[in-house]
Amino acid sequence: MSPDITVFLLKALIIAPGMIVAITLHEASHGYVAWKLGDDTAYRLGRVTFNPIRHIDPMGTIIMPALILFATNFNFMFGYAKPVPVNFRRLRSPRRDMVLVAVAGPGSNIVIALVSAIALRFVPESGSTTTTIIAQMLIYSVFFNAMIGVFNMIPLPPLDGGRVAVGLLPYPLAVRLARLERYGMIILLIALIGLPLIGQQIGRDLNVLSWIIMPIVDYVQGLIYFVTGNVGGR
Repeated sequence: MSPDITVFLLKALIIAPGMIVAITLHEASHGYVAWKLGDDTAYRLGRVTFNPIRHIDPMGTIIMPALILFATNFNFMFGYAKPVPVNFRRLRSPRRDMVLVAVAGPGSNIVIALVSAIALRFVPESGSTTTTIIAQMLIYSVFFNAMIGVFNMIPLPPLDGGRVAVGLLPYPLAVRLARLERYGMIILLIALIGLPLIGQQIGRDLNVLSWIIMPIVDYVQGLIYFVTGNVGGR
């Protein structure tokens, strides 16, 4: 096995636990809040669960993250699970509750990031291989959860931020934004994978989303570490 592949697999091993927990609880939170607000669609389909197998999407959970890792050299990461089905018409107050259901996902990621940062404080700085790997997993969990929480609040459907914007904007603007949902995933794929790969070929950094998102993610991470008493991520 070549050194490059070994390094890639080791990094993937460190990344995988935090990413799986993040996307699992993200989707389960959507379903749980929808269930409590009147729509039990996700609950009846078994999506209000901590079992990652019920949420994993082959493209969004495995293939896309791997492509992004190659395209961005581990400087940016994104993944997603199967969207939790929500029948907004069954919610008690559809427009208001749509916002609450949408916010539940990113909110859960911030909670996971806080828990990971707290757990990091109890990992001994012994320098052993085991403790180093555990610490790196927790550090990445903070990073990935902060990033997926921030990323999902971009006001573009089908992201959570898009649904929040649709719920808060005046009706004429909300309708126009909602119509973008059919093109939203295409826009994201171009921005997440297409532009960085083109940039690699021409020697330019075209990771536009990273330019926009990473300063906010860094701020959120710093705030999480400050609140939990971690200095410098430890």
